[in-house]
Amino acid sequence: MTDAAAGGPPGSAGLPETLYRWRWVALMVILAGEIMDMLDALITTIASPSIRSDLGGTAATIQWLAAGYTLAMAVGLITGGRLGDLYGRKRMFVIGAAGFTVGSLLCGVAASPGMLVGARVLQGLFGSVMLPQGIGMIRRMFDEKEMGTAFGLFGPIMGLSSIGGPVLAGWLVDADLFGTGWRMIFLINLPLGIAAVVAGLIFLPGGRSTEATRLDLLGAVLAGGGAALLVYPLVQGRELGWPAWTFAMIAAAVAVFGAFGWYQARRQRTGRDPLITPSLFRKRGFVGGLVVGIVFFSAMTGFALTISLYIQMGLGYSPLKAGLSQIPWSLGMIVGFGLAQAVQRFGRHVLQAGTVIMAGGVVGVVVTLKTAGIGVTPWQLSPALVVTGLGMGLLMAPFFGIVMASVDQHETGSAGGTMTAVQQLGSSLGAAVLGTIFFGLLATGVATAAAHDSGSVKARLAAVSVGSADAGRVSDALRACGRDRASTEDAAAVPASCVRLEQATRAAAGTSTDPAAVSRIVGEAGKHSAARGFSDAMITTLWVVVGMLGLTLVTTFLLPMHARPEDAEEDAAPAAVPASA
Repeated sequence: MTDAAAGGPPGSAGLPETLYRWRWVALMVILAGEIMDMLDALITTIASPSIRSDLGGTAATIQWLAAGYTLAMAVGLITGGRLGDLYGRKRMFVIGAAGFTVGSLLCGVAASPGMLVGARVLQGLFGSVMLPQGIGMIRRMFDEKEMGTAFGLFGPIMGLSSIGGPVLAGWLVDADLFGTGWRMIFLINLPLGIAAVVAGLIFLPGGRSTEATRLDLLGAVLAGGGAALLVYPLVQGRELGWPAWTFAMIAAAVAVFGAFGWYQARRQRTGRDPLITPSLFRKRGFVGGLVVGIVFFSAMTGFALTISLYIQMGLGYSPLKAGLSQIPWSLGMIVGFGLAQAVQRFGRHVLQAGTVIMAGGVVGVVVTLKTAGIGVTPWQLSPALVVTGLGMGLLMAPFFGIVMASVDQHETGSAGGTMTAVQQLGSSLGAAVLGTIFFGLLATGVATAAAHDSGSVKARLAAVSVGSADAGRVSDALRACGRDRASTEDAAAVPASCVRLEQATRAAAGTSTDPAAVSRIVGEAGKHSAARGFSDAMITTLWVVVGMLGLTLVTTFLLPMHARPEDAEEDAAPAAVPASA
């Protein structure tokens, strides 16, 4: 690739040994693209309850807001870097940033859940075109002395984004600027995206690779089709009652991935470049890295999604309070990243210690929920969230470098792109699997809590002269209404059982010496059983996360002990930063 030189205007070509004059400005443009991606990967976990309340949709809609974006990103990343080699990194960065901005606008004006999810997919696809170009341009703009500084800026920028993203999303939803509500979390991308496009056209270096190869479009279709066949039934299956075709789709996903592997091997045998070098799968460390990546990023993203849903829908936190309550987690992650750099000489043991510490933090959240009950506060959750984030940072910081140490030098390009795509696929699976587990447990949890409270409700109703028959009908209706409301596909719909609860409450109030007390007792009981059901569903989901981290720990023993020096230096690059948390 021939980049612009110091002596020419922005975008001009010059001597390859001359450093690009506008390299630091270009770096800021690249970072702007990274910030847009980081913010949009985080904001919907805070805003999704408000979005569903406004647009309607099912619980699966909440899952698709996260899974659709990361799935599209995973599929697109397979070819995103290759597009830059073929058509120029500057051109593809600008196209990606422009498309991402248009996708953000479509998200902001979405009139239905389907339109919003579709716009999120569009964001993910164009983001996968934009993001891979940055690393290639940095490696060509900077010399070895400055490259460490350039990559080192990603850590603080991404760390600040991980803290500011949820808080910004919560504030924008609560502030309801110009009556836009949740829509502003996407519309705020417009000035940043337009600035990135204009500055990219002016300041990014031109040129393209002289060693570019043709795209493997069939391979990309097979990989994307396999991923979609896997994620779709995992998200939609619960609401549809797990019909036979959902399991057929999962089986078809396995077959499509098998066909993809066969096609990649055949493509290499015939002298053409595959998307993924088949020899990688004969390396224990790389295969172990794939498993660790999928399981860990699934656990991380699923944890982020479900804890955000719990504190808003279960505890009743406002979006801003929900965003602020996640700051301890982000701070712990930043500390973990910094600490990992200080102890990197311990190699794989740092990653393993991070896994154990993160699991301990998640167990700490479980203990906090059990001891504090449904009145848990952000301050009570903070210590466990700090520990969770600390372990997460220790785990992620050395991960990519250690995995890359298991592959040969000529395989690093394919391996790096594959690992980044796997990170996004794992995030998509996390939203699908753990979101499905959480919502699947919710209805049963609420009904169980209502049944447990039945005796107390009857006693309180009896105290205001409600007969046992009327009290029994109210108690039964409370349990049925709680179960049906928690499992309803349409959040705005009123289940028939809840209509019967209103009728039973009015009948009981008509026989009571204190009609107002009857309504108050029923209302308080309904809120308590809902909160208890959310808490129980969250606790069980957290134990699943702990199990996934246990599997992560076991699989880490397949990884090499240490990263190569050059890979360790580049662990501050975007690939080592969670694109979806």
